[in-house]
Amino acid sequence: MIWEQPLFLWLLVLIPALIALMWWQSRRVRNWKKQYFSSELFSTLRKGFWPLGNRLKNISMLAGMFFLIAALAGPKIGTEVREVKRQGIDMLVALDLSASMNAEDVRPSRLEKAKFEINRLIERLRGDRVGLIVFTGEAYLQSPMTLDYSALRLFLDIADTEQMPSSATDFKSAMETALQAFNALEENATEAAKVLLIISDGEDHGQSYDEALNALVQEDISVYTLGVGTTDGTTIPLYEEGTGELIGYKRDNDGRVVTTELQPQILRSIANAGHGEYYSIERGNDGIDSFLARMDELEKGEFASQEYADYKNQYQWMGALALLFLCIYVLVPSYSSSNDK
Repeated sequence: MIWEQPLFLWLLVLIPALIALMWWQSRRVRNWKKQYFSSELFSTLRKGFWPLGNRLKNISMLAGMFFLIAALAGPKIGTEVREVKRQGIDMLVALDLSASMNAEDVRPSRLEKAKFEINRLIERLRGDRVGLIVFTGEAYLQSPMTLDYSALRLFLDIADTEQMPSSATDFKSAMETALQAFNALEENATEAAKVLLIISDGEDHGQSYDEALNALVQEDISVYTLGVGTTDGTTIPLYEEGTGELIGYKRDNDGRVVTTELQPQILRSIANAGHGEYYSIERGNDGIDSFLARMDELEKGEFASQEYADYKNQYQWMGALALLFLCIYVLVPSYSSSNDK
């Protein structure tokens, strides 16, 4: 059992206080009887008094108060199964975690800016199922398709370039993982739009992704791309773990400083072939507002009903018992004509 308004339970202290007051008053009456009245006179003055009725009234009053306070506290007992219908789209976000995403041509960095914009995207979701894929040379389903946006944010927060075994980028692996995730959905709302949003700087060091992209298109999955970075090119800073102090810049096997730049033509090509659109973030004040506007135009479908268990309100029973006992208190007399002599 849980209580919806547990603060009302503090009112229960009034019941023992009232019992103590009733006991004190009864003791005063007995003392007055001994001091000022004889037994015969006291019986005459209280002619027709019904001790059992009086006791029943007191018990009913106390019980009525107890159940009334309990009803105000809102008891919830057991479970209640409710049915919820949701409408939205199915979307997977594939986030590039290659080393080049640490470049700072977009502040604070390409990766941090991408995560910030994904959080903005999550804030706009209303009944849409969304999941998260992280990829470099390999791809992992960081968060399966879900309506639990809080959990999705937790998975997004821990996404980091250091968590991946490879620092290169392979779009094919991200597309294959996305296709598996879409096919694994237990509930398949065929009328709902299916969207894969790839967020990357566009540098591709992997195998040809044409076959994987065609497989997505055949499953009516639209592929959108979001480029993060500038075409001017920049270095990839390296920071001391723990202190955050800049210790140098990423170098290749020959010891030369690596430069990275946004490759919009690759991302644009993916979006065109994937029946989607390409967007870009090249400055710190850029965002994914254009993609958010496009989301509102996508066809939304009704997902299969979801059931969840919840505690069931039982205050009405407490209120009914309170009313019953208070009615007894009012209707039962303390004096009975049958006791008159």
